[in-house]
Amino acid sequence: MSAGAVVVIPAFNEAAALGKVLDAIPDGIATAVVVANNGSTDGTRQVALDGGAIVVDEPRRGYGHACMAGIEKARDWDPETIVFLDGDFSDYPEQMGRLVGPIDSGQFDFVVGSRMRGNRSRGALLPQARFGNWLAGSIMRVVWKAGFTDLGPFRAIRLDALDRLNMQDRTYGWTVEMQLKAVEAGLRWVEVPVDYRPRIGTSKVTGTVRGTVGASLKILRILFGYAVTRGARTYPARPRD
Repeated sequence: MSAGAVVVIPAFNEAAALGKVLDAIPDGIATAVVVANNGSTDGTRQVALDGGAIVVDEPRRGYGHACMAGIEKARDWDPETIVFLDGDFSDYPEQMGRLVGPIDSGQFDFVVGSRMRGNRSRGALLPQARFGNWLAGSIMRVVWKAGFTDLGPFRAIRLDALDRLNMQDRTYGWTVEMQLKAVEAGLRWVEVPVDYRPRIGTSKVTGTVRGTVGASLKILRILFGYAVTRGARTYPARPRD
């Protein structure tokens, strides 16, 4: 019998923020918290252990690599749901119930926390990130008729639904790949508003020119590549409840 939820936190050099993230995770939702230490060179690993998290080391750099390593470790608890949460304290972990609740109710398989629909502190989401979300959302609405407003990392998904998606990307394209495949696979999905604040430290993606350009190109490549091959992918049937 599956447990409730396991939280997966991909983390690269988040020692200054990770303790705050772990402290803010609400009681009664997560069976376990897994920090996927993605080759950090600061004290991220020790902060995670001190905060009561289970640590899995993934030296191959890349957001998707870290998420996959966290998922594989999370399977030890046979969870129904995986919650993804960043380690930079930009999200509000105490709002986790907004994401897990719709899945626990049996109505949805996949829930994306939308920063566009929630309250954002001044300067929390950089202009390049806002533009990227708008562009990706526009393409998804036109091509897939999917009304996503955000590629936000704070999200929850049933593990059996996630397994149906056969995720492939290991870097910047992880979030958009999940959303596109969720639509194509017929997952029952919904966006819920989540609040957002300036992260602690500098973003590894939108905080640098290299990260911004690399992420933008990767996301666009996935969007257009999937648009060209739309209908060519097949997905396993949804298991019966």
